Amino acid sequence: MCAQRTNKYLCLSLQVHQPFRLKRYRFFDIGNDHYYFDDFQNEEIFQRITRDSYAPANKLFLDLIKSTEGRFRAAFSISGTALEQIEMYAPELIDSFTALSKTGSVEFLGETYAHSIASLAEDKREFRTQVKQHREKIANMFGKKPQVFRNSELIYDDYIATEVYGLGFKGIITEGAKNIMGWKSPNYLYASAGAPGLKLLLRNGHLSEDLTKNFSRYDWSEYPLTADKYARWIASEMQESGEIVCLDLSYDTFGVGQARETGIFDFLKALPEYLEREGIRMILPSEAIEMLSAKDTLPVPDTISWSDEEKNTSSWLGNVLQGEAFKKLGEYSERTRLTKDRRLLQDWTYLQSSDHFFYMSTRGGDVWKYRPYDDAYEAFSNYMNVLSDFHLRVEAQYPSSIENEELNALLTTIQNQGDEIQELHAKIDALEAKKEPVPKKRPARSKKATE
Repeated sequence: MCAQRTNKYLCLSLQVHQPFRLKRYRFFDIGNDHYYFDDFQNEEIFQRITRDSYAPANKLFLDLIKSTEGRFRAAFSISGTALEQIEMYAPELIDSFTALSKTGSVEFLGETYAHSIASLAEDKREFRTQVKQHREKIANMFGKKPQVFRNSELIYDDYIATEVYGLGFKGIITEGAKNIMGWKSPNYLYASAGAPGLKLLLRNGHLSEDLTKNFSRYDWSEYPLTADKYARWIASEMQESGEIVCLDLSYDTFGVGQARETGIFDFLKALPEYLEREGIRMILPSEAIEMLSAKDTLPVPDTISWSDEEKNTSSWLGNVLQGEAFKKLGEYSERTRLTKDRRLLQDWTYLQSSDHFFYMSTRGGDVWKYRPYDDAYEAFSNYMNVLSDFHLRVEAQYPSSIENEELNALLTTIQNQGDEIQELHAKIDALEAKKEPVPKKRPARSKKATE
């Protein structure tokens, strides 16, 4: 295949996330059992998805990058909880993701560490903390600092944009939702109304879902979906209006969402050739932001996401159960952030994952496929029992009888004293280093020796 000059671009964004699922935690466990997670289920699920999806997909992606001389390109948004499970359950994936990274045809996106909905809280401190924590984890594992952000579930509004821009990101991927686009096409780059310096790359919903939902549907009018047909669709989309199509989907679409038997890997293997025939060039999100100009400013006053027809946040905060759980989680946020207890902080992070709230959804759709509970009410009861025990542990360290301001003042005083002690030790060490050694006196020569 030969490279072509083009003004048609394709950006492929892939989400890798797995939560730490909770074990069955009953009312009588509160105060007696402080371990909340189902290690067996978490390991079994992650290793199965690695076998069926992540491992073979990584191999295929590396082969495609080599065979196209780097023209096949993709971006990965890997949550911190997924990275931890890679380290625990499938460390071989570290090597394959590192190999992909070294090709220069792959980039890693920023996101919240726990794939959380912390951006929906009024207090954005937890959101900022998780974004910084995730950026540090990516840098430590792959030696690269993310330049483009992909919020959990593509959640976005103008206020979130100001937070993301303030954290140093140049761009963000979100949903090209019809209710905010109006007559505009999602197939352009836009500037954020909340932070004009932040570029918006918009997911093309129907082309993404043709892979995630329709690919193996026998009752679909376009079945079977072949690589040449799909490449023509992408080209046609931009011929009508646009210069870049952004596909954003879960990475386990390849091998799990669409099983190997559906032909999804063969489809992916053939796709680069047909894209080039249509004059479509694959680029990374950071390249799109550098190369392309914003078509217009896009105001998003109301929060959007990728989910369902409404493209709002109702999949996670759409009913009373979810709202109560999210409110309860936030009640101890300030006190939890004060602790130095690593185990408590780890549990706090894992409890933030959006999945826990998704399991409580009473909406229809695909929630039943992913929920490890019989229904939303069981998911809510289990989560609230865990949260009750977690609150007891926080209460034991920082009692609610002490006002937050008083507690903060006390901890600040302790921290300042600790900092002063460290500074004094540093000064002592510096003085010790500068101190000149006292020269030793030479022994006097005896009279006998001089004669």
